[in-house]
Formats: sequence, C-alpha cells, structure tokens
Amino acid sequence: MAMTGAPLNRTIRLAILVAIYLAVVFLIPRPEGIRVESWRLLGIFAAAIAGLILQPISGGAVVLVAVTLASLSGALTISQALAGYADPTVWLVIAAFIISRGLINSGLARRIALMFVRAFGKSSIGISYSLTLSDMMLAAIIPSNGARSGGVILPIARSIAQLYGSEPGPTAGLLGAFLLTSVYQGICVTAAMFYTGQASNLLAAQIATQAGYPVTWTGWFVAGLVPGLCSLAVVPWVAMKLHPPTIRHTPEAAAFAARELRRMGPMSRKEIILAIVFAGVCLSWITAGFHKVDITVTALLGSCALLLTGVISWDDVKAERAAWDIFIWYGGLLRLGKALNDAGITTAFAHGIGFLFPVSGWVALFALTLLIYFYIHYAFASITAHILAMYSPFLMLLVARQAPMGLVVYAFACFSNLAAGLTHYGTTPAPMFFAHEYVSLSAWWKVGFVTSLVNIAIWSSAGFHWWKLIGIW
Repeated sequence: MAMTGAPLNRTIRLAILVAIYLAVVFLIPRPEGIRVESWRLLGIFAAAIAGLILQPISGGAVVLVAVTLASLSGALTISQALAGYADPTVWLVIAAFIISRGLINSGLARRIALMFVRAFGKSSIGISYSLTLSDMMLAAIIPSNGARSGGVILPIARSIAQLYGSEPGPTAGLLGAFLLTSVYQGICVTAAMFYTGQASNLLAAQIATQAGYPVTWTGWFVAGLVPGLCSLAVVPWVAMKLHPPTIRHTPEAAAFAARELRRMGPMSRKEIILAIVFAGVCLSWITAGFHKVDITVTALLGSCALLLTGVISWDDVKAERAAWDIFIWYGGLLRLGKALNDAGITTAFAHGIGFLFPVSGWVALFALTLLIYFYIHYAFASITAHILAMYSPFLMLLVARQAPMGLVVYAFACFSNLAAGLTHYGTTPAPMFFAHEYVSLSAWWKVGFVTSLVNIAIWSSAGFHWWKLIGIW
C-alpha cells in the first residue's frame, strides 16, 4: 500500500538523520584519543542538530530521543544523560517564562508598549521606535522573542497599520510594510542586547562558561548596551529608506494608544505586583555581583511570588507550552554538548576546522569566520541550531589562535541574533511577521541583507571599541 505524502516526507527526514549518524560514526576518521562511545555520541549530537533543522518530529521530541540514545551509546549513563535537566540555567529559562506569562496575561506588557506609543507615536518612525523600545524593555526578562513580539508587539503594530487603512495588498505601503519590517529588524537587535533576549543566548553563555569565560546577565547587558542602542537608532531609518511609508505623520496612533490605555483603566492589583516583581528581579540580576545570589534563585523567587499572590496560577504554569518545550530540548542539548566537550571532541573538531582556514594571525581569521558565521544563517531556521552547530567550534578555533576570548564569546553570540534578520524564517517571530503578507519575499530579504551590513558595521566598530573600553578584550 502506498504511503501518503506527509508520512513519506517524515520517513525521508528520519532516514537522513540516521544517515548523518552513520556517516559521522563510520565514515569520518576518529581522532586518536577519542573513545568509540564518545564518537557515537558525536553522531547522535550531529543527527539531533539536523533534526532541529529538518523537523521530522518536533524539536523537543528529537532531543528527547537523542538523550535516550546517548545512554544506549555507552558514552553516558542514564543519570548522566538526564543531568542537564537539573542545570540552573534550564530552570532560569522556566522561571523567566513564568514571569513573562504573567506580564502578558495581566496586560502589563501591552500597557508598557502602549505607553511608549502614546509618548512617541506621532510619526511613523516614532511608532517604530516606540514598539522596538517596548520590546527592548521586555527583553530584559522575557527570554522568548516569539512571546514578547508575537504576543505583544505585533498585534499593536498591526492594529496601528489598520487604523490608517493599511492592509496587505495595494495599501500595504501606506504604513504596514514599513512598520513590520522595521519592528522585526529591531527585535533581532534587542535579542542580541540581553542575556535573556532570546532563549538560545543562555545556551551560548553556558558554552562560553564551560570554555572558561563566565557570562553573566550584567556582563551581557553592559556589553550589548552601546552597540545595541546604536543599531536601534539606525535600523528604523534604514527600513524607512528601503520601505518608505506613504503616511509619515501619525497623530492618530498616539491617540489610539491613549484610548486603549483609558480602556484598560488604572493598573490592576496584578499589574502592580508584576511591576514590582519585574523591577525587583531585574535589579537583583544587575546587582548579583554584590549580593552573590544566583540569578536563577532570583528568577524562581519572582515566580514563587507571582504564584503566592495569585497573579498567575499553577494551571498557567502547566499551560506554558513553550517553556516546557524549551526545558526538554535545552536541558538535553546542554548535557550532550557538555559531554562532547568533556570527551575532547569539541577541541578536536576545532583543530580540524583550523585546517580549512590557513589564515595567519587571529585578526584576519576572526573577521573571516565571523562573516561566514553570520551569513551561514541563511541555511538555518533556528538560532538554537545555528549556535549548536557552529558556536563552540569557532570559539575553540579562535581561542587556539590566541584571539581574545571575551571578544569571540560576545561577537559570535550577538551576531547569532543579528543574523536572524536576514530571512523570513530566521527565528520564531520571523514567520509571524511575514505571514501577515504586508511585504513580498524579495523585499523582506532585501531589507534583511542591507540591515545586516549596517548591523555588522555598527557592532564591529562601536561595539568592539566599547568592549575594548570596558575590558572584555
């Protein structure tokens, strides 16, 4: 009996993952000193990364299968394979998602965005700045760019476009096309600015910490502040040049925001509690170097406060599907990556890549690999997969060539997020914005490419100089 298209497609994708595992284990020469069991683990890890890209089943399911097979490979015991789910960083993500759910459900996140629009939304460029600054503020604690932009920022942007009669099709150019492209590019910048700007940032930080360069919330915040604000100042103007809106003056947008705020009324009890928790958690993260309380503990305390005061319920926590999905794939991949590093495979891989780049001096090699790393994101529909596949090897390669570790750690981590602006599938919010059909595919990619040149110029000049000034390298 013939198989239907969908199952056949899934079968083919699963077969590709099996082929990747077999190719790694049996076709690629195993370096001397690497155990057979560890080499099998590399095959499982490579297949898992490919699974996150091909998605024959959901990403969380792919990683769960990989974790299970890791114990069968002989490289890890089942207790060791599951140890990633006890990692504090994984629970930091869960706690931050719980707080973010409260911010969104209570309406506080929407109120913050509307207040920015009311203050600065009297022009089309002002609306873009307002929504991007709102996302920046929320990125300080919400590690899901999809949740904050898709759940808060995008609906407001779409409502304002409709307010001016800008709909997909002939009227898209009135305002909507500009708003969606500029705000999306801004979201990629805010994701690069914060430790919690995007869930995979914590993964990059963990890899860097394991390599000997600890990354903290405060350290990332200080590093991303100057180049991030420079990019946020310039990117909307770039989008305006490439997608000039017909409507430049938008007093109705500020009036719309004011009406919506009046409709919301004064801050509710839940919003007040959330505002206090939000400020308290952020303040504690900033001052963690003084009081020495782990930022995961602070985030869990904030989550507990919301549960104890009834701001969110346990049903809300159980229903936070994105958080538990991240818990499965993040914890699993974190453990597999650490096991590969402990086995010496990451170092061996970096040495192998080094033969492909016979460039003398770390400066030229750094520039070359950073550009390759950035633009290879055309092949990725996930920042996570991008980081897992390329972050650690390039980090090890450049450090071995005497490149300053801090410069490499932050440059590649931040560029992972900036590169997501290249395409309409670069990270979770991309298809959300593109699906509204205000912008053609060619126009979206054009804006993405030009903006990438601007961001690279800003972060490699103002950013690198700022990092030099504050002692990162």
